Amino acid sequence: MNRNWLNNRPAGIIYGMDTTLQHVPIMIVGFAAALGLTPISRRIAMKLGVVDKPTLARKIHTDHKPMMGGLAIYAAFTLSLLLFSPPQHIAELLAIIAGAAPLSLTGLLDDRYNLPWRVRLPVMFFAAAVPVFAGIQIHLFNIAWLDIPITLLWIVTLTNAANFLDNMDGLTAGLSAIAAIFFLLIAITHGQILVSLLAAAVLGSAIGFLAYNFNPASTFMGDMGALVLGYILAIVGIKLNFATQPLGVTWMIPILVLALPVFDINLVVWTRLAEGRSPAEGGKDHTSHRIMSLGFNQRQTLFILYGACTLFGTIGFLVSATPVALAWQIGIFGIILLLSLYALMVFIRQRYQKK
Repeated sequence: MNRNWLNNRPAGIIYGMDTTLQHVPIMIVGFAAALGLTPISRRIAMKLGVVDKPTLARKIHTDHKPMMGGLAIYAAFTLSLLLFSPPQHIAELLAIIAGAAPLSLTGLLDDRYNLPWRVRLPVMFFAAAVPVFAGIQIHLFNIAWLDIPITLLWIVTLTNAANFLDNMDGLTAGLSAIAAIFFLLIAITHGQILVSLLAAAVLGSAIGFLAYNFNPASTFMGDMGALVLGYILAIVGIKLNFATQPLGVTWMIPILVLALPVFDINLVVWTRLAEGRSPAEGGKDHTSHRIMSLGFNQRQTLFILYGACTLFGTIGFLVSATPVALAWQIGIFGIILLLSLYALMVFIRQRYQKK
């Protein structure tokens, strides 16, 4: 990118502003762009035949839905960041945008042609490697040959987790927006500009798309959007940095804020392995399906999961904002609560889904 262009941008584009407010224009532009681009992506999807067909064994919708909402999400996210990002963060932001690009393209091809996991997975690892080479990585052991694989695994897992969650109107978009709200609050509280920029871009683009995706949805984001959202949220979790909290506490914060996607992918993978099925095989064994098996409708299930995401996001925020001893107790309570919910979901599977 031309550094002269960056240095000569008008003062009104971001760094003439108070740094505490840098996230505001990003959020507004992300929202407006997603809101305006989603109807266009919907028409393109219909022309290209990128539609989700109802399948009794895997789907809960009953009609064909266009699936290129991810195009609007990715475009809105990218546009908002490129327009309103301070130059000191531009290299990392470009690495994130570049890494998300092959995921978006692969998601589109998967939505259209149903690509096998052997094709999708290498692309996910490649996308995860892009920010790693730009210096974005987990520093758990401060040993590269240990920290880099952990970083790649975290990003690929969350990328898939958001895609796993995309099984109900408004679910992945809504949960991504809620997680972004808590990441934004944590970033503002701790003065972390890059995290606030990324969280604001996710929040704006996800809510703009959610206007069309909330139940009953008129369009889906497809893998094209879910993979990108999971990827970006994973990176936001990596970039969180707490000078006043020890690693023994802070590792819990991104896990708690992203509790729902982390919970659901573990629940589904271990269920399928225990039942002798491939983790890549689809089915109605997700958290949302289990809640619906109790008699709740789609909207009720959606609000239950929104509430759970808000609860764990609040726990994550409290861990980031309280003294170490109390933060540890709150975080452990959150982890125990997750394990209890896991046991409940196993019980529901056995009692109500496998009669």
